[in-house]
Amino acid sequence: MRLSQDTLGELRAEVARPAYDRSSVTPGIVHFGVGGFHRAHQAMYVDALMNEGEALDWGIVGVGLMPGDARMRDAMEAQDNLFTLVVKHPDGHLEPRVIGSMVGYLFAPDDPGAVMDRLVDPATRIVSLTVTEGGYHVNQVTGEFDANDPVLQADLSLDPDGEGIPQSMFGFVVEAARRRREAGTEPFAVMSCDNLPGNGDVARKMIVAFARLRDDELGDWIESNVAFPNCMVDRITPVTSQDDIAALAGTFDVEDAWPVVCEPYTQWVLEDHFPSGRPRFEDVGVQIVDDVVPYELMKLRLLNASHQALCYLGHLSGYRYAHEVAQDPLFAEFLLGYMAEEASPTLPEVPGVDLNVYRRQLIERFANPEVRDTLARLCAESSDRIPKWLVPVIQQNLETGGAFERSALVVASWARYAEGVDESGEPIEVVDRHKDKVMAAARAYPDDELAFLRDRDFFGNLVDSEPFTTAYTAFLKSLHDNGARTTLEDLESNR
Repeated sequence: MRLSQDTLGELRAEVARPAYDRSSVTPGIVHFGVGGFHRAHQAMYVDALMNEGEALDWGIVGVGLMPGDARMRDAMEAQDNLFTLVVKHPDGHLEPRVIGSMVGYLFAPDDPGAVMDRLVDPATRIVSLTVTEGGYHVNQVTGEFDANDPVLQADLSLDPDGEGIPQSMFGFVVEAARRRREAGTEPFAVMSCDNLPGNGDVARKMIVAFARLRDDELGDWIESNVAFPNCMVDRITPVTSQDDIAALAGTFDVEDAWPVVCEPYTQWVLEDHFPSGRPRFEDVGVQIVDDVVPYELMKLRLLNASHQALCYLGHLSGYRYAHEVAQDPLFAEFLLGYMAEEASPTLPEVPGVDLNVYRRQLIERFANPEVRDTLARLCAESSDRIPKWLVPVIQQNLETGGAFERSALVVASWARYAEGVDESGEPIEVVDRHKDKVMAAARAYPDDELAFLRDRDFFGNLVDSEPFTTAYTAFLKSLHDNGARTTLEDLESNR
């Protein structure tokens, strides 16, 4: 059964579907960066509210900016913006649910004017973002906005009075804010859902900086009038595979061009800062709090950094999926040791959370064999991830005299992986927006054993720390001489 609005009533009983009249749903949210995570998380929560008879004026209109987003446009258009969310339980049970909260999808290169019209519409009260960690253009050394991207430069060259249509998220958001101000329309809230410490604060700082490059006064106005709530988001959502598409069709008779699969666990901790209103997310399990930071740091330094801790060593050891690594007792011991002895001591108190339970729950989540999260996905874009998730843990432990050895091995394993050749001599496809300089630094070993660490954009002053460089170089040598598994065994056996 091809998924569409017309076929919803004909789906099998075990396929959950919207319990509300989608024709009565009107847009209230514009979302940049519609991928698997957004559809398994924010779109799911809004759909859950709609199933409770709430939030029918908070429908989501997705926006794609990149050429590759044309595929999402085609899938969404063909299915009346419906898609199937398949929850994969560890016992193999699949739980399909058709999500109906998306009411439109705009591919900006097709019709940028339509994107701008939607953004300036008074009905749009939230603009949400999943544009990846690198999409905020933060200089890793200075923490300031990096405007060197050609698309950003093109947007900055547009007429300051609004002539012309932008191409980037920054350009659209800032120009829409300007037009709403000129029209006397209340500003929308900008809600970042990316894995960044203080994601709302980062979004504010970078968007305001972009706006000031256009017009100082406009930047000041956005800083004073546009809300940027922080939030922490969590749900493991691997890339949808052809096997996932086939399983949905074969098991449930649903033909979906692009379903999304995820684990059962989901969490969203959200700061309540929405001057123009928001859906009642708390009615469907979202934690509304005054301070997101403790939860955010917990997730970034335990879950996200642990993904980095397992992916390079796991790949070098011959594994290709996260669950294979997490089911290996040696790796599970290593991950628990990193979380308990290195990451957790850097965290503030997390209200209502038992970190010991949370750490072990993470291992169980990673080990879910049905999710089949690829190490290739976790190893991608490391230069955006390691500096934000792991380096702060190392720096804090160096300052306080805490443990850092396992973290040093993780950095060394990234360097070894970034050489682009595995332990069997087979090529590794390194996926990173800074691929060329990352691989060049990695391949400088052994002539310059600290070459990888010398990039202060990624590692700050770690290269200046003799205790850290001693551990790092010893691990990197062992990775070359003995291999990843033996290196890991030696580390754990000596503790």
